Amino acid sequence: MAKIQLEMGGKNPLVVLDDADLANAVECAVQGAFYSTGQRCTASSRMIVEKGIYPRFVALLQERTRALRVGHALHAETQIGPVVSHDQLEQDLSYIAIGREEGARLACGGERVKRDTEGFFLSPALFVDCAPDMRISREEIFGPVAAVIPADGYEHALQLANDSAFGLCSGICTTSLKHAQHFKRHVQSGMVMVNTATAGVDYHVPFGGRKASSYGAREQGSYAAEFYTTVKTAYIAA
Repeated sequence: MAKIQLEMGGKNPLVVLDDADLANAVECAVQGAFYSTGQRCTASSRMIVEKGIYPRFVALLQERTRALRVGHALHAETQIGPVVSHDQLEQDLSYIAIGREEGARLACGGERVKRDTEGFFLSPALFVDCAPDMRISREEIFGPVAAVIPADGYEHALQLANDSAFGLCSGICTTSLKHAQHFKRHVQSGMVMVNTATAGVDYHVPFGGRKASSYGAREQGSYAAEFYTTVKTAYIAA
């Protein structure tokens, strides 16, 4: 049987607790969800936020998202480049329509925009007041579309984070070492970030997930060498 490695995407959660550094949490959300136009398997497409901080987080995230500069990827002032293809743009727009139909509130973005150069430019779409069973909360979109889901508390947030067929990457923003340690151990994902964006990983450490996100050995680091190595055990009598 041939050895294989499969990386099959994700629907990665970013959990934000009431005790989080709010400014840092917003930056983690923006970078994780929208940078690289959201076209990363490790993108934070689900933001699960405790209700105590929810209104302030949403307001600041909405303001920050609206300020993102969409344009030619090689221009110095650009923060969000174009969607990779026409087909992907159509997929993004279809999910934005689905989110509206499902009853999520589109706080900002989600519109195709024109620039001086040709390109599939899309303003980052931020949906808030989402339910965990909505399609935009469960299916990988692979574009600049994020869903914010309220949580009653840490245990509820962890439950929502694990309520997914995927398990590639996850993150948590908190100043509680207790919750950070518990989350790292109990969240069902192959990679965990604490107080940093889920997207963007070190190439020298193992990369991969759980459940429907990966199959086979981890990629990168020592695990990559192990994948390409055939182990042989030899005995020699003295």
